[in-house]
Amino acid sequence: MRRTLGYLKELENGKGWVGKVSLGKDPITGKYQAKWFTVRGNKAVAEKRLAELVHQLSTGANLRPAKTTVSDFLNRWLGEYARPNLTPRSYERYESIARLHLIPAIGKFQLTQLRPEHLQKHYAAMLDAGLQPRSVRYIHVVLHKALVTAMKWGLVTHNVADALDIPRAHQKEMQTWDEYELNKFLEAARSTPYYALFYTALFTGMRRSELLALRWQDVDFIYSQIYVNRSMHQLKDRSIVFAEPKTVKSRRTIALPPSAFLVLEAYRKAREYQHKQLDEKLNDSDLIFSNLGKPLRPATVSRAWGILAAKAGVKVIRFHDARHTHASLLLKQGIHPKIVQERLGHSTISITLDTYSHVAPGLQEAAAKRFDDAVQIKHNETADV
Repeated sequence: MRRTLGYLKELENGKGWVGKVSLGKDPITGKYQAKWFTVRGNKAVAEKRLAELVHQLSTGANLRPAKTTVSDFLNRWLGEYARPNLTPRSYERYESIARLHLIPAIGKFQLTQLRPEHLQKHYAAMLDAGLQPRSVRYIHVVLHKALVTAMKWGLVTHNVADALDIPRAHQKEMQTWDEYELNKFLEAARSTPYYALFYTALFTGMRRSELLALRWQDVDFIYSQIYVNRSMHQLKDRSIVFAEPKTVKSRRTIALPPSAFLVLEAYRKAREYQHKQLDEKLNDSDLIFSNLGKPLRPATVSRAWGILAAKAGVKVIRFHDARHTHASLLLKQGIHPKIVQERLGHSTISITLDTYSHVAPGLQEAAAKRFDDAVQIKHNETADV
């Protein structure tokens, strides 16, 4: 039987009407709920009010009693949205932020009663306690994303996080190597077990998580290209998980430079020989970069990178900066930013342009000169003023 959206009943004293609008099941408790209202006036006034509430309900407005707390909602959001839609590592970060920074401070508020001033006060308190602006911004991003979901679920009518002035995060200074430093580092890495991994990182711009998830079946030795279709993450309990790329653009094909192809080809032959010595076979499903078949620990790889950079006598940059180095060297060679975007797996070209517009000195000057060369203005033919 179809549920009635609402009804009216005249008060016993005849001085007004009482009405009810059915709100359906509460998404948290599963119980049916209703909004009651009283109108002092005739039946026409009561019917108008009922029609207004029914219309609001049909257009997605939130009429539910304000019983869901921010804590209840965030815990539900983490389980029903964040866990199935985020990578395991991202879920861990979101869960940690909700547990440590959001629920203790604003969890007691009813979700529909949360106000911008509550959040602004909390952000100010975190900054006063010594938290970096970048961290506060990330906390804000997580809360904002959660409240977007609350709107989609019909729990709130607007996102209170939209009204906030959040602290500006200082851009982390990007460090890259030039051609000389890159070659000096690789020369020092040649005798280490990480040579092929570090070479591939610098010559493809792949993320650490993508490199450590690569299998031999992900490398096309005929067409000299790599297929990026998953990533590897280490969780807080030190377990290793593999996940699909976080965005559509992250799933991509990267053309291998000839030298990187040769390095990987030689590395594969060496691994095949090692397996043969152990009476084993190298399978296509085996990890390319591993420790006797076991996944490499991300922190171990980054630590080895830093130690080797210091030993090579070049400035010590993060492993992630290999990605920045790859991009900046491509841009300096005049490669179109769209190609750089595709190699790096950025979701939009604007991310590529915003990230690397300042790391390739001379691009503006080169562009100005090329424009001049293209139009070929002859100054001696310019009319006198």
